[in-house]
Amino acid sequence: MSSATLLYKNPKRANCFIAHTNAMRDDFSLDAFDYALPVDKIAQHPSSRRDLSKLLVLDRRSGAIDHRLFSDITGLFSEGDVLTINDTRVFPARLLGRKETGGRAEVFLLEFPQEASVRPSSPTSSARTTALVKSSKRPVEGSKIHIGDGLSCTIVKNLDAGKVEIELAYPVHRQLPDVLNEHGTIPLPPYIDRAGGTDDEDKERYQTVYARTTGAVAAPTAGLHFTPSLVEALRNKGVDVVSLTLHVGYGTFAPVRTADIRKHCIHSEYVCIPEDTALRINRARDMKKKVWAVGTTTVRALEFASVADGSARPMAGWCDLYIMPGYTFRVVDNLITNFHLPKSSLLFLVAALCGRSTLLECYSQAIAHDYRFYSYGDAMAILS
Repeated sequence: MSSATLLYKNPKRANCFIAHTNAMRDDFSLDAFDYALPVDKIAQHPSSRRDLSKLLVLDRRSGAIDHRLFSDITGLFSEGDVLTINDTRVFPARLLGRKETGGRAEVFLLEFPQEASVRPSSPTSSARTTALVKSSKRPVEGSKIHIGDGLSCTIVKNLDAGKVEIELAYPVHRQLPDVLNEHGTIPLPPYIDRAGGTDDEDKERYQTVYARTTGAVAAPTAGLHFTPSLVEALRNKGVDVVSLTLHVGYGTFAPVRTADIRKHCIHSEYVCIPEDTALRINRARDMKKKVWAVGTTTVRALEFASVADGSARPMAGWCDLYIMPGYTFRVVDNLITNFHLPKSSLLFLVAALCGRSTLLECYSQAIAHDYRFYSYGDAMAILS
């Protein structure tokens, strides 16, 4: 960080640090990140084809704004640039079942369950995780929710903020991913409000084409616009495509409730940056090439893994980096992102890269040009 950067330790969590410089006072006001969005601009379904989404292009140096299709994005890259993608895969985290009393219950898994060792001669395997349970009454510790075909959920312990620790039991001859795929559904964000809920199309379209590592409860949505042929076209142009993993957690939807955004404590998400990815990014930086990040999740991961000289380092662990206006970016030059909710921590991060006023002007233009917003919406590219 530059000498002008100050570090603030968040009192709510010992290891939660906030980095900012001399940003304008309004840049720390939650109300300053509000904007009016007509409800019909919230995308309820994906575009007919991934790469036919609209693309708003912002040049940070000139302030120029251009309107294109996402399929045009290859023209923005130069040979030797690095495109960093998040290969996390969304798992079917929403389970519907019934309590022992017969009442309905919904179990929303907050992390992919960790399998326990199988007891000899036991007909079931078990796995533990944390979850949110929606039912008529708060679940009692020790109670069970029956989901179907040998899959059940036992409430182990009630935790803070409505969370519970649970143990899933399932047939010993079955693999947990297969069981969840059979009984669970992909959890769409709450602003996707359809009468029929999740459909078969979401199983494909709410995953990136390069999703590999299971563990997210929400998709890194900026990556939803890429097709295999588009990724291949970038490689053919000499762009180095590298991957990391950040498992997007439920906390990404958590509202900011503090009037001063510096007092908000960001959620933690698991990050893994392979050694090869760090080496290739650092090689590109040494050659003065641009480092592109696909999505705010990739930005968080790369910046969390950065060191003072701007290099990326390989790592695996929990990321709780909170980026807001004034943050000094070390690794990321250019960003591909979707349009985010008002007053959200994701909006703060993007504003840190291009400036709050500039970002809100881009959003105003996007609304005027009939862009579609949020997870299934259109995209934005911010160039340095």
